[in-house]
Amino acid sequence: MPPRDRLLAVLVALLWGVNFVAIHFSLEHYPPFFLVALRFLVLAVPTVLFVPWPGVKLRWLLGYGLGFGILQFAFLYAGMAAGMPPGLASLVLQASAPFTVVIAALWLRERLTVVQGVGIAVAVAGLGIIAAERAGVSALLPVILTLFGALGWAFGNICSRQANPTSPLGLTLWMSVVPPLPMLALSLVFEGPERIWTSLVTSFTPEALPALLGLAYTVLLGTVAGSGIWVTLMKRNPSSRVAPFSMLVPVAGFTSAWLVLGEVPSAGELFGGAVVIAGVFVATVAWRPRRRSLRTEGDSWSASTKAPDSGRISFGSAEQPEEVRSARAAAPRRAWPPPPPRSR
Repeated sequence: MPPRDRLLAVLVALLWGVNFVAIHFSLEHYPPFFLVALRFLVLAVPTVLFVPWPGVKLRWLLGYGLGFGILQFAFLYAGMAAGMPPGLASLVLQASAPFTVVIAALWLRERLTVVQGVGIAVAVAGLGIIAAERAGVSALLPVILTLFGALGWAFGNICSRQANPTSPLGLTLWMSVVPPLPMLALSLVFEGPERIWTSLVTSFTPEALPALLGLAYTVLLGTVAGSGIWVTLMKRNPSSRVAPFSMLVPVAGFTSAWLVLGEVPSAGELFGGAVVIAGVFVATVAWRPRRRSLRTEGDSWSASTKAPDSGRISFGSAEQPEEVRSARAAAPRRAWPPPPPRSR
């Protein structure tokens, strides 16, 4: 990755980490299920009006919206409303990475390597350390709800992969059309119309200003800017180079929660978090030995040359350097096999 792309990846991790503090401020004013509906409604309206259809099958769009939009944020927001600290939430949600590996192995029959299995086991052990630590100081329910949110994110990852969109950002924006109505229905049932109405009519009071700023941050910086930059980086670079930067999200989440909210994690939570990050790294990074360049006298191609937008090795002439292709095109072609000698 070039240095510019590395800096952009760090910026996305920072935006996503601070996003949990923004959610915390929004939840101080809005009910959690209604906040999810409001968050995606703000994106859904301009998407329907101005963004072209991403060219995917409807079932995968609905699955992506169900997993990433509804299940992830319904459980995450409910967990944070129940007392899950923003910094710890940013860490526990990273369990979506090993969850994705497991679901892909069970659903898509992708081969689960020994290294991935070890990484998943390490990540689960780290989550167990965090759960034990939280159980000793407060209720365990917020951690469990956040884990369900991570599982929903993993399900959304599989559906977005199966969708195979021509425009990944377009799929992300059209996904926002799915959650508003189901989440509004859940909010009406569990939170009640009176609570929803009160939060709406008091939205523009001075007390609600942090909640509005948090909502604006979540929509504009956390979703549009963060996802847009991330999708661009994934298109320009191998996914194995970009994906590990997501492990900086908990670092940004813990740091911003400490600076803004004074949230100080315990030593056990920090240790468990380090174990989770190590497990996610092992489970999600492709460990492949580098291939040495193989050159022959008549052909100047390299076995390490990669085709655009793929991780496979390419030996085609289209991947040869321009000077090699020009020299070969200018060389006289010889028939093979050679013609028989003429009789005298």
